[in-house]
Amino acid sequence: MIDESGFPLKDHYARSADGCRKPSAQEDAQADRSPVRSLLQPLPPPMTEQDIEEALIQKLSDLKYTYRTDIRDRAALEHNFRLHFEALNQVHLTDAEFHRLLDSIVTPDVYAASRMLRERNSFERDDGTPLYYTLVNIKDWCKNTFEVINQLRINTDYSHHRYDVILLLNGVPVVQIELKTLAISPRRAIQQIVEYKNDPGNGYAKTLLCFLQIFLVSNRSDTWYFANNNSRHFAFNADERFLPLYQFAREDNSKITHLDDFADAFLAKCTLGEMISRYMVLVASEQKLLMMRPYQIYAVKAIVDCIHQHRGNGYIWHTTGSGKTLTSFKAATLLKDNPDIDKCLFVVDRKDLDRQTREEFNKFQEGCVEENTHTGTLVRRLLSEDYADKVIVTTIQKLGLALDGTHRRNYKEQLEPLRQSRIVFIFDECHRSQFGENHKAIKEFFPNAQLFGFTGTPIFEQNANYQQIEGEQASYRTTQDIFQQLLHAYTITHAIEDLNVLRFHVDYYKPEGKQPPKPGEPLAKRAIVEAILAKHDAATAGRKFNALLATASINDAIEYHALFETIQAEKQTENPDFRPLNIACVFSPPAEGNQDVLQIQEDLPQEKADNAQDPDRKKAALQAIITAYNRRYGSNHSIGEFDLYYQDVQKRIKDQQYLNTDLPHDQKIDITIVVDMLLTGFDSQYLNTLYVDKNLKYHGLIQAFSRTNRILNDTKPYGNILDFRQQQEAVDAAISLFSGQSGEQAKRIWLVDKAPVVIERLQGAMEQLGTFLQSQGLPSAPEAIPQLQGDVARCQFIKLFKDVQRFKTQLDQYTDLTPEDRTVIEQVVPTETLQGFRGVYLDTAQRLKEQRDQGGCKASPEVQQLDFEFVLFASAVIDYDYIMTLISRYTNPTPGKQKMNREELVGLILSDAKFLEDREEITAYINSLEAGKGLDERAIREGFERFKARKQKQQIVDMAQAHGSYARKWCTGALQLA
Repeated sequence: MIDESGFPLKDHYARSADGCRKPSAQEDAQADRSPVRSLLQPLPPPMTEQDIEEALIQKLSDLKYTYRTDIRDRAALEHNFRLHFEALNQVHLTDAEFHRLLDSIVTPDVYAASRMLRERNSFERDDGTPLYYTLVNIKDWCKNTFEVINQLRINTDYSHHRYDVILLLNGVPVVQIELKTLAISPRRAIQQIVEYKNDPGNGYAKTLLCFLQIFLVSNRSDTWYFANNNSRHFAFNADERFLPLYQFAREDNSKITHLDDFADAFLAKCTLGEMISRYMVLVASEQKLLMMRPYQIYAVKAIVDCIHQHRGNGYIWHTTGSGKTLTSFKAATLLKDNPDIDKCLFVVDRKDLDRQTREEFNKFQEGCVEENTHTGTLVRRLLSEDYADKVIVTTIQKLGLALDGTHRRNYKEQLEPLRQSRIVFIFDECHRSQFGENHKAIKEFFPNAQLFGFTGTPIFEQNANYQQIEGEQASYRTTQDIFQQLLHAYTITHAIEDLNVLRFHVDYYKPEGKQPPKPGEPLAKRAIVEAILAKHDAATAGRKFNALLATASINDAIEYHALFETIQAEKQTENPDFRPLNIACVFSPPAEGNQDVLQIQEDLPQEKADNAQDPDRKKAALQAIITAYNRRYGSNHSIGEFDLYYQDVQKRIKDQQYLNTDLPHDQKIDITIVVDMLLTGFDSQYLNTLYVDKNLKYHGLIQAFSRTNRILNDTKPYGNILDFRQQQEAVDAAISLFSGQSGEQAKRIWLVDKAPVVIERLQGAMEQLGTFLQSQGLPSAPEAIPQLQGDVARCQFIKLFKDVQRFKTQLDQYTDLTPEDRTVIEQVVPTETLQGFRGVYLDTAQRLKEQRDQGGCKASPEVQQLDFEFVLFASAVIDYDYIMTLISRYTNPTPGKQKMNREELVGLILSDAKFLEDREEITAYINSLEAGKGLDERAIREGFERFKARKQKQQIVDMAQAHGSYARKWCTGALQLA
């Protein structure tokens, strides 16, 4: 059985970190591992939580952990740490020194504590001499002391928590294991840990628990883990994705979920030391801890082993969106410390990827990689013996120039001393540029080099003859021809199943008429623009997300940009309420000898070919497009500095981040028209839709589709593809080639269900809700919810209606709903009914959340385990500005201007999670206004601010009257401040 998040449901219960008792854990389904169980043999009694805890401790003891029954409180924990610290650093501290040491190392800053755990630190002793120390043995993590403790109780200023199991490394707490329920969702289990961490004065901030690196949650059958972090990377709200959860896996990507198996694979002493020291990354720029996923670890190990054993070249097949930059960064940093390697070069295809990759590397580790401004700088760094120059990020084009014997600067001759050096080349996206002369030149000049490639879409024999230029082909060799052997594979099928990337919804657009175009045949551009304008709000969840329009040529892109401007102007003339989309367009200019542009175009075959024809006209068109962009966004870009314009476009796509209070919608981009650019190597969580008016095949198709499927949260259920060229056969062929599965099976994994299937699920969810309400003696209507009796019933409503809203959110973004589909959806859950249920859901959820926050352990188990998922109830269309506009129109004396009446306006506010804090004030304000009074938007805003101020003062007065003379004095001062 699967829960709404896609995680397995279990009916187990366990204890929370504060020691609150919940129903005991049920029998572990895998407890009896014998192949045959006699039917006459009675079932063993259910395992209690204590049984699970004792079984885990026994397992850890088998793994040679020392079980410390004497460490149950803070004093014992600190005393044990002191003994290990003094032994490791060969020092004896006075009591005063030890307490000063504790004061200096205990910090609420998780990132600072994590650095301290991995570094050599200093401390001034009582006599003024420095003591240089480490908290653990950082040279050989296997040689630390590994201990396990349980039921540790820590009482700090305001917090009284008990922790199930903690693992100590040299006396330092590094892993917390909580045996708790996953019955609702793993996210709720994490939320509880987040809540405990947010308690004022909690043990995570005030004690040695600040050094915790990993949290582990298990009910014995299912085991999940995640990294500790500071609060801004360790929080849940309606704007952010939930924390990344991990399940460990074998090298073939099969999951290891049972706690015993997980302990063998992950918690073995040296393995755990390696996980913390090698495979966690401290992201300096964001002050954040990252854990490498299992497939990333196996890839790094495979590269390192291949180098150590001199086994030639190899490639890593890791799907787009799987974090190849982090994997390659870790491989490069491990090779940096390998004395047998002279240089490690990470090679990318284009200047923008060079910059992007360098920034990513330096994000992981400040100053890790310097900029190579031109080929001469690359050559200087290659010849340098400075440790800082051991890892270099460069483009294949600069490397090709450095090895070009005909170059006037004689770079190749300068590099002659390196000919026999042992150099490792790691190629990002080992596609086009590596299949030519540059690759051959590298192999000939550096005979001792080893070459490794990363790709999400390998070149096989089937796709070896495809190049993404309309009407042209080029012959490639396969990835295996170049890189010899596959070292590790993690396909998009694995990534979708792991919830690391999203599935796809593909709408093969069929225009009305008796003669639809054949597959690959273009439609009239005006019809496509009209279709996009009609479908865009649905596809992008009311413009919460943005889109790319992939066109077949630069001329097509220019024509589309002009068409959008013309057609949207026409629509605004016809309907003043029409909200135009913000359209950008980006394609490379004619190179005209510009090396930067030539570099960019190396991986843009269609644009390079197009710019060879009538370059002046294309240059003038691009300049006009940039001028329009400057006018819209107040920028000052020019074609002479095209790269800055290109960077700005990318930033706006990535900065779509909702809410509009962070970045007004008029500063965002709704659709970016492209030819080749942005269809490979570009990632944004806020890009969810690709409009396709170009022929795509194989790796080009998968790369383009994969721009849309980065995970955000439940408001982004899939990547949306609207194909205007009827390319279903090409899609099926690409899925079959790159999935590692048979065609039909792969399509079931890659593609979302058709609309009728989801409509059926929506209907089932509404029926379940109706059946439940009927069991409570109530009608299936929003007004019945306040009559529910007891927390159990209210919690059941929360769970059931979340399913309804989730299916409705999915259907709202389908671009291929037929009129019949829409009619059925409206019959299943009428818009007014849905809005009513959303309103009472938010009201009920807010009350239950307040009860849980205030009651803590006293709140019922059902309330404690709820995950409200407010993100599902926050509309992208409806924000504060939009509401103020609607209120203004409500007061307008012209009936035609009134979009809705008072009740509809109030219902809209009550059904949106963004207004949870202000819903009462806004509703009361609307009720105080008169329809037809004719207030403009500015007057409405100012009136609302005055209304809130008056209400606040009245609340202070009421408080004074209710609480006597002392309160009146306090309130008088508060009124003066107000």
